[in-house]
This record gives sequence, C-alpha cells and structure tokens, in this order.
Amino acid sequence: MSNTEKSANPRVVIEIKGGGKILAELYPEYAPKTVENFMELAGRGFYYGLIFHRVIPGFMIQGGDPLGSGTGGSDKQIPGEFKANGFGQNTLSHKRGVISMARSSNPNSASSQFFICHADSVFLDGDYAAFGKVLEGMEAVDAIASLETGRDDRPKTEAVMAAVKIADSL
Repeated sequence: MSNTEKSANPRVVIEIKGGGKILAELYPEYAPKTVENFMELAGRGFYYGLIFHRVIPGFMIQGGDPLGSGTGGSDKQIPGEFKANGFGQNTLSHKRGVISMARSSNPNSASSQFFICHADSVFLDGDYAAFGKVLEGMEAVDAIASLETGRDDRPKTEAVMAAVKIADSL
C-alpha cells in the first residue's frame, strides 16, 4: 500500500507554519488510549499554534505544550501505554519517524506533549508510549531538527504547528 492510499488506521497531518507537512499514521493496536487522546486533541484544534519547544538533532523533536516550556499539557492525563507500566501490547519500536508521548517521571503523566523520533531511539522502547509513524514529511522533521537551539534545547526560531488535522479524507 502506498502512503496516499486509504488506511484502516487514523491519520493526521501536522502543518508547519511557513511550510512543511507531516503525514502520520496512528496505531491504536499498540496504544489505544494514547491514540484516542491525540485524536480528540487534534479534532478540537488543541495543537493549533503550539510550537516544537524541544529539539535535539539525532534524537527527537517535541511539541504539544500549550505553555511552550515543556511543563504544560491538556486538561487530562492518560495512563502510560508501555511495557514498564504494565502494558505489554505496545511493541512499536522507537525508530526514526515514530511518534511517542512525552511524560514526566510519573508513568501516567502523558497529556498532550508528543515527540517524533529524528533518529532511531530504541533505548526508549518499553518506557514511552509509541503510537504512530510519519509516512510522509520527514524532511519537515529534519528541518525542525536542524534549527539552532538555545537553553533547554529550545529552538531560537520557533517551529509552529499551524494545524494538526485528522486526515480522514485520504
């Protein structure tokens, strides 16, 4: 199946302000509550205007914090759907392009922040809820990962999510 054919799995499009789009497929078979949460947030426009606030080239880009500092989230937290938290069905490996939920040290603190692996990061397997994969647009991820950063790995030039939309028309 090509990336543009219809899939049974939900898909989202992350549009980056100033250009660039990321098409991602989400995998509820690995992390059902995580996918449900992400789809609900995307469906109500939660991510519009938020930034990728943490960028580490060769590792990941992270966004989804309404405060833009890495300390905020949505109005709810979800259980961590990963092996170390007793959820063994999530075997999706953190390879380049995989999307996963960010969290604090509390395994059930995921909310709205997510990250996209810029490179294989399999050391995260079993400790974070991987829930999707970029199908198209890794060049946009690469562009964000190449931004110059300052304190706390924050890009000096903001990478803004102009929109995060459910791609049901594909």
